[in-house]
Amino acid sequence: MARAENKESASPTARLVADVARKLRVRKGWTQEQLGREMGFSAAAVSAMETCAQPASDEMLVKLEQVLGDGLEIFEQARVYMRMEKYPPQFKDYAGLEQKAVALHLYAITVVHGLFQTDAYARALIGGGYPPLSDQRVEELVEARTARKALFDRQPMATIELVLEESALKRKIGTEEIMREQLLYLAECARRRNVTLQVLPLDAGLSGEYAGARGGLELVETPEHDRLAYLEMQGESLLIRDPAKVSTLFQRYARIRAQALDPRESLGLIQQLAGEQR
Repeated sequence: MARAENKESASPTARLVADVARKLRVRKGWTQEQLGREMGFSAAAVSAMETCAQPASDEMLVKLEQVLGDGLEIFEQARVYMRMEKYPPQFKDYAGLEQKAVALHLYAITVVHGLFQTDAYARALIGGGYPPLSDQRVEELVEARTARKALFDRQPMATIELVLEESALKRKIGTEEIMREQLLYLAECARRRNVTLQVLPLDAGLSGEYAGARGGLELVETPEHDRLAYLEMQGESLLIRDPAKVSTLFQRYARIRAQALDPRESLGLIQQLAGEQR
């Protein structure tokens, strides 16, 4: 929502986008209304962007690149920086690594992993957190989380593995319809050629073995084929680069994955639970 106070708190990237967009618009001899018409936005939306009363959304940056970019990718690059500015402080160091990863090996325990969340699920989850956030901040975080999904379709294609605790599938976040939509989206993701999704069932520890007891885990292989680990808990994070420690975590992940249902069984369970949400 466009607000006067946003002008004071606007990020450096938002200010740069506003200044560059205004100068390029003037160079073309366009009014704010004409630029808005070219992009599919109102003149008021263009004005709000240029004054930083409402910084450019990811969608607007895409349109600005198409209409004013002239192949320089100024606004496309701004999308990356604006996205980084919206992330929580503890996530910023990891966010760039995630988007450039050759492979991701993920283990999520309490809720659906952020890369696999629908907008509605993310909004309910973030909006229901503590301490409470303003509506504007909730929307910023939802938009930033949604933008991460570009990784699914990136070229060269990344390999993404997710082991998800069954309890996360059964924990209702928001309404039943939100949960059903989320489960159906997980099923859709599971069918992607570059995604392997497995569910760790609630009875995985009945044999006395439960490799996932130490919490969630994110393992990354970089384009240089370095391997890193990222851990996050209670608003704090840790990026691990030590090869010996990372090796241990990769071995632990392999054990977690071995205790999970296979991909076909996992998809069947997700579809079954989606039916139960009606």
